[in-house]
Amino acid sequence: MQPRNMSMSGVVDLAAVKAAGEAKAKAEQARAEAARQAAQGGGAGPAAGAVPPSALVFDVDEAGFESDVLQLSAEVPVVLDFWAEWCQPCKQLSPLLERLTVEANGRLVLAKVDVDANQMLMQQFQIQGIPAVFAVVAGQVLPLFQGVAPEQQIRDTLAQLVQVAEERFGIIGLEVDANAEGAAPAAPAEAPAGPHDALLEAAVVALDAGDLGGAVQAYKNVLADDPGNTEAKLGLAQAELLARVQHMNPQEVRAAAAENPRDPAAQIAAADLDLVGGHVEDAFGRLVDTVRVTFGDDRDAVRLRLLELFEVIGADDPRVTAARTALARVLF
Repeated sequence: MQPRNMSMSGVVDLAAVKAAGEAKAKAEQARAEAARQAAQGGGAGPAAGAVPPSALVFDVDEAGFESDVLQLSAEVPVVLDFWAEWCQPCKQLSPLLERLTVEANGRLVLAKVDVDANQMLMQQFQIQGIPAVFAVVAGQVLPLFQGVAPEQQIRDTLAQLVQVAEERFGIIGLEVDANAEGAAPAAPAEAPAGPHDALLEAAVVALDAGDLGGAVQAYKNVLADDPGNTEAKLGLAQAELLARVQHMNPQEVRAAAAENPRDPAAQIAAADLDLVGGHVEDAFGRLVDTVRVTFGDDRDAVRLRLLELFEVIGADDPRVTAARTALARVLF
């Protein structure tokens, strides 16, 4: 994801931030002081203010964003995971981010943002699709990546984030009480690589680079050999959706849909924008209503797009189930 200019009220003014050398010295002094105190305490217990591992990952909403993210970012880098229950890639990325956060041992924390419940935050961060990952350091918003990236790439990104926090801002993170209840168990051994892992990873890398055509082709290559590959089906549906909306003018598309409620092309384009914006029920409802008032090839085109959008969300999502029922009532 390319960096964007953020316009968020309450962001800390960085004009007075110390020079990089001074910040790095501050971090080193703080680390040395923490080591000295630990030595004096004989390692009998956690230092005052130490947090349990369970406190490193938490949910955040619009009401608590100022204190839970912006203020906290003066002490530790805060990674923001924008997700939703219906988002299948989120279910793959979020556990990985949680595990890497705990492994970082207080050098960063993870704040999880449910976009369905926090539409204002989604708009403020100008998010076009999820999962989307940002960071906040000393009040400064930093875009990290969008989509499901390979684990090593995420590790490298988080390591760079920690380094920037220490060297530029003098932020060394939180001390963690490793003996507290809730400490994460050891990570399980990774499953052996599957026959299409390289192609799937290539598709994700292409998505992160904005090469939607390359991602589409990579997913199609997997499906050519393995038509039932669930990950490739989902990835292809998402990549094709992003490719369709990337050059749209949202204002023009929505105006055309409002002026032409029976125009299949106008309603299909608006439904794509609805879904990318996280308005799942709106997208499904729009197309079901359009199926209701169209016939022949027009109706079939709308129905097929609706089925494609079902693939983006996932068959198990209750909103897909409800929309399938509504579609069946309209058709039969």
